[in-house]
Amino acid sequence: MAFCAATSPARAGGPDEADYPLRVHIMKFTSQPRPPRQSLRSEGTQPYVDGMGVADLFEGGQPQGFSFSFSCIGGIKPSAAFSNFPARWKKQQRILEVLTPETGQPWNMVACELKAEMRPGGVFYWKEGKIAEEPAPALKAWMVRHKYDPEQSSEDPVMAPGEQPDDPDSPLYSPE
Repeated sequence: MAFCAATSPARAGGPDEADYPLRVHIMKFTSQPRPPRQSLRSEGTQPYVDGMGVADLFEGGQPQGFSFSFSCIGGIKPSAAFSNFPARWKKQQRILEVLTPETGQPWNMVACELKAEMRPGGVFYWKEGKIAEEPAPALKAWMVRHKYDPEQSSEDPVMAPGEQPDDPDSPLYSPE
């Protein structure tokens, strides 16, 4: 009981995940800290981090790939295995706001804006340790077959006998 009381104030001060109905699976990104003279931060705070990457968005039961750029405090994190981050549109089809765990305080979620360039009809996936692109219906068929629905908190795909969740042929598997 004391644990719940101790964590409630930290969560209460951050964004409400209920306001973020979409899910984003960050496949890969590159980033670098902004040079100190360009950063308007005070001592003891995390620096702004700039970067770019690729991800899949899950909206209305459909997957859609996008490339993105970002600039936010502390940067972003890649999605682990089949997990996703809560997101919402700030500007439809252009700017997504994604919640990721705060560096050093993973129980605290922070928002980062991704400037999105949507890939109509396409999604990203891992193939032989590299990012590849395929038609969105192929990922949707995999999602249906494996009962994978990140918008409905079903982030653990149901695997067939002998199939491994970290199979490199699984579309969201990350070798990193």
